[in-house]
Amino acid sequence: MHTSNPHPNKSALQENEGIEQPNITNAQAIKRFQERRRKKINTEEIINRIIQQDKVALSQAITLVESLNLQHHSQAEQIIQGCLPYANKSIRIGITGVPGVGKSTFIEAFGKLLTSLGKKVAVLAIDPSSSVTGGSILGDKTRMEDLVKDENAYIRPSASGDSLGGVARKTRESIILCEACGFDTILVETVGVGQSETAVHSMVDFFLLLNLAGAGDELQGIKRGIMEMADAVIINKADGENINKAHQAKLEYNRALHLFPKKASDWTPKVRTCSALQNTGILEVWNLIQDYINLTKENTYFENRRKEQNQYWMMETINENILMRFYNDPIIKQQIVHNKKAVQNSEISPFAAAQDILKLYFKE
Repeated sequence: MHTSNPHPNKSALQENEGIEQPNITNAQAIKRFQERRRKKINTEEIINRIIQQDKVALSQAITLVESLNLQHHSQAEQIIQGCLPYANKSIRIGITGVPGVGKSTFIEAFGKLLTSLGKKVAVLAIDPSSSVTGGSILGDKTRMEDLVKDENAYIRPSASGDSLGGVARKTRESIILCEACGFDTILVETVGVGQSETAVHSMVDFFLLLNLAGAGDELQGIKRGIMEMADAVIINKADGENINKAHQAKLEYNRALHLFPKKASDWTPKVRTCSALQNTGILEVWNLIQDYINLTKENTYFENRRKEQNQYWMMETINENILMRFYNDPIIKQQIVHNKKAVQNSEISPFAAAQDILKLYFKE
């Protein structure tokens, strides 16, 4: 028996109309989120929060300072200016050394010692930048698991970018913000891959060089000139079978340090051994730094050097801003692209191409 289809135009596979599902997305929540994204961080509010030792506000301020967005520069400068009266009350220590010397392990052991002594420690760790992505490679927060959990410690990793000596572009300003946030001991860790460490030396009070025994770094360190800047040389990993090698390296470094002229601070650089892994010799390093601070404050070198550093960073900021304005000029950007092609095709010499761009910028 044949039965006719009551709905001849409908397929048997067609889905029946069901109950309309409610919109599970909260439109108001999305609107609030978008408003927060658009809302500019209040300058006065963030300054007050930093002074009240709010680490979240500190991180937000450092992000603004490090931003390459020109719109953020004005606000970052206002925040730094507002924090300046509360800064300059810390001891700034630069720590450098070749990769593999144990900088992160040392800093963690050193930082834990300082917090146990009632200090508030900020670590500005400069990570090597990937030449491909430009991002940080090592990630210090993952390498200092104990210190990052410490309430009296703050770790801020920053990509080194193309800065000289592996120092992040805005580390100097970050130091001021950390000091305003109540941190009385600032540790600046540099990449230590052979570039000039002049930049970090020009922003710290005490410059510490970490080295290994028997790794061939003795002569390399002298050759790089870092030894001349160092206020102390610390032979790390002085444990197990390395103890005898570490003591031998200590003698060699002591001999080398006597070859350098006397420092303006009247401080004689010292050599010590330690094991960050076994937590031995770390207190001796801190005692050494305190001796240096006491000496340089007594003979006024400490204060005079801070003044010189401020002048140096004023000039560096001028240079940096001139370069930034030049390369961010849309007309100059366009002309650089054009002249690069012309140079590549040997239509114009590199020197003439450069002069052409500079004349355009200075409207000569």
